[in-house]
Amino acid sequence: MTPTTTPAQLRLLQLNDVRLVGRLTRDPEVRYTPKGQAVARLDMAVNRRFKDGMGEWRDDTTFVPVTVWREAAERCRERLKKGSPIYVEGRLRSTNWETKDGQKRSGIEVEAYRLQFLAKNTGEEAPSGSESETEGAGEPAAVGAEMAPQAARSEPPASGGSNDDIPF
Repeated sequence: MTPTTTPAQLRLLQLNDVRLVGRLTRDPEVRYTPKGQAVARLDMAVNRRFKDGMGEWRDDTTFVPVTVWREAAERCRERLKKGSPIYVEGRLRSTNWETKDGQKRSGIEVEAYRLQFLAKNTGEEAPSGSESETEGAGEPAAVGAEMAPQAARSEPPASGGSNDDIPF
């Protein structure tokens, strides 16, 4: 954006960029499309610490589903586990699905295009210089036809196209 950007041009800008630091709430779940492309589902907790009106420290936790593709999905399975700290960059994606009972649901998830593992392989936290995972992260090149239909479920689907695209 330049200093000469007009209000009309601002209305045309679209920004969908998310950056999060948190810990996994469970081990990564990796599945494969019919063509063998890996897709990982990560669930992470992101905390915000603040002082309430009485001066007491409180934590506000947000639980965020994250989808990772290709080689980065494989590395997530190898390197991450419940409690692992991670940094994620991605985009928000809205999802719709139907439960086994036929109820329609919707949600928002992050489709990752960059991950950074914030712990060493031994499980110790790494304050700096931690490994970055950018290769293979992000949405697949061809989403539609190569993906398997998703079974009905009662939780939000992982991302990567329409709700019928992910093998979760």
